Amino acid sequence: MNIHLLHNPVPEFDPERYIVDEGLQNAAEVAYALRQPLLLMGEPGTGKTRFAQKFAHELAKKNTETNLGFADKPLVFNTKTNSTARDLFYTYDALAHFQSANIRREAGQAVADTADFITLQALGKAIAMTKPDAVTHPRLREGLVLQPRSSVVLIDEIDKAPRDFPNDILHEIDHQEFSIRELNNLTLQRDAAFPIVVVMTSNSEKNLPDAFLRRCVFYHIPFPEPAQLMNIAKTQLAEANTFTDAFLTQLIDRFGELRKRATRKAPGTAELIAWLRVLGVHEVNNADTPENRQKLRNNLSILIKTKEDLDAVSGIF
Repeated sequence: MNIHLLHNPVPEFDPERYIVDEGLQNAAEVAYALRQPLLLMGEPGTGKTRFAQKFAHELAKKNTETNLGFADKPLVFNTKTNSTARDLFYTYDALAHFQSANIRREAGQAVADTADFITLQALGKAIAMTKPDAVTHPRLREGLVLQPRSSVVLIDEIDKAPRDFPNDILHEIDHQEFSIRELNNLTLQRDAAFPIVVVMTSNSEKNLPDAFLRRCVFYHIPFPEPAQLMNIAKTQLAEANTFTDAFLTQLIDRFGELRKRATRKAPGTAELIAWLRVLGVHEVNNADTPENRQKLRNNLSILIKTKEDLDAVSGIF
């Protein structure tokens, strides 16, 4: 079997090329001004997670001449189905601590410090970054810089967490402080001079508690219209764009038809961009030829993820 390798690596995400619509821009500005979490909803692939990277990038540029010193990348907490409020601030590896203690005792060595088995997580690290001098243990200082710094914290897919999770973190997000009970309730609190911006995403898989929603600035990212998709595609592909406007419009129209026919999982904007990149690598030109149509069909796996949808879109190309 001969495998054709694609030698054009996918470029890293460039926040400068992320296009922010007016509604999202306004919501972000309100959240920043009110110091409230920004809750983003919308179908997968509409750029919710990427926006946190864009937001951090823009705040870092905006505050270069102030004392706020925003980090240019967000601190990310990937929510899991078993996440607890404490996980947002720090994790304690009790099992590793227990095993290390037994080994050291058998070797006649001093037991390791509890702090060696504690790792600050996204919001905990963000709080510590505003007062790095208050963090004295080397393990807890990992990833911190000497100068106080503001940051964006992304709590990704918060709707995956148990229902109590959003309500459990209300106090901590409001006051931006937490205690590490394994270290005699060592308390870390945000320096008031350095704001922390919290961005949360949800795929609307389940309803979030009303008390939690009242504390948030909400914005639903709509799926882009064809003209917006055209703008996004040109911006994201940039110099890699080998398509004429007419052919790119045709590809976007066919993508729109795919979304209409898909019954299980409609492809998103991120999948469109990936599809266009691969078509460019495969040198799909601007002619509607049998060879090009076959290349389009061969790469449907980027857009279509179920057998039902594959059957539903047959005949588009």
